[in-house]
Amino acid sequence: MTSQGTALVTGASSGIGAEFARRLAARGHDVVLVARSAPALEALADEVRRDHGVRAEVLVQDLSAPDAATRVAEEVAARGLTVDLLVNNAGFGTAGHFARIAPEREHRELMVNVVALVGLTHAFVPGMLARGAGGVINVGSTAGFNITPYFATYGSSKTFVLNFSLALWSELRGSGVKVLAVTPGPVETAFFDRIGTRKAAIGAKMTTSDQVVTSALRAFDRDRGYVAPGRGALMMAHLMPRRPRKLMALIGRRVTRPVADELTPSLAR
Repeated sequence: MTSQGTALVTGASSGIGAEFARRLAARGHDVVLVARSAPALEALADEVRRDHGVRAEVLVQDLSAPDAATRVAEEVAARGLTVDLLVNNAGFGTAGHFARIAPEREHRELMVNVVALVGLTHAFVPGMLARGAGGVINVGSTAGFNITPYFATYGSSKTFVLNFSLALWSELRGSGVKVLAVTPGPVETAFFDRIGTRKAAIGAKMTTSDQVVTSALRAFDRDRGYVAPGRGALMMAHLMPRRPRKLMALIGRRVTRPVADELTPSLAR
C-alpha cells in the first residue's frame, strides 16, 4: 500500500483516539501515537503494523505539561517524521460544583484540552502550508455549542475547540490544508469513568468510537468544517445554540445539577 503520509494522533491509547489510529492506518497512513500510557500505545502500534503494514511510532507524553507540544514536535523531528495529518483527540472532563473541583485538576484539563491542542497545531500547520497539503482534526463535544453549568470548564474548553477550528477552517480555505471540528455527544469510552459518574451523559444515548470516526473522516474528506456525529448531537448543534443564552444557562443548570450534587456537594446551602 502506498503511504498516505503520517498522521499524529493524541489520546491514542484508547477510545476515539485508538479508533482514529486504526482507521487512518487502514487508509495507508503511517501513525504517531501520543498518550501517557506506554503499554497501551505499544500494543496498538503492534496491532496496526501487523494489520496494515504501516510505520507506527509511539511517543509517550503527558500533554498537561507546559512544554508538551514543543517536546512532541522536537521528538517528531528527531525521528525524521513529517506530520501530514494532526488529530487532536486528547482531552478529559470535570464536572461538579465549580468551587469544589480541585483547581489543579481543571488546570490540567485546560492544558490538555486547549493549550496542547493549540500548541500542536502551531507546531505542524506551518509545514503543511509550505507543502500545500495536510489537515487538522480537533475532537470537541456537543458541550461546545451550549452553556454548561456544573461542567463549566469542560464545556468552555470545548467551545474554544469548536470556534478555534472553524476560524482556522475559514482562514486556511484554498491553502490545501483542511480543518475539522468533531463534536460528538456522549461516546462509549472511559471518559465517564474519569469524570466519576455515567450520569454525566445527561441521559443522552451513547454512540461508539467507530461511529464518531466514520462520521469524522467522511466530513474531513468533504472539508465540512465541523460535524456532529449522530442524530442527537446534530440536534444539539443546530437547535440549542439558537435559544436565548441566559435561558439556556438556566435550563442547563436544572439538567446538570444532579450530576454536580453527586460528585461535589455544593458550598451554597
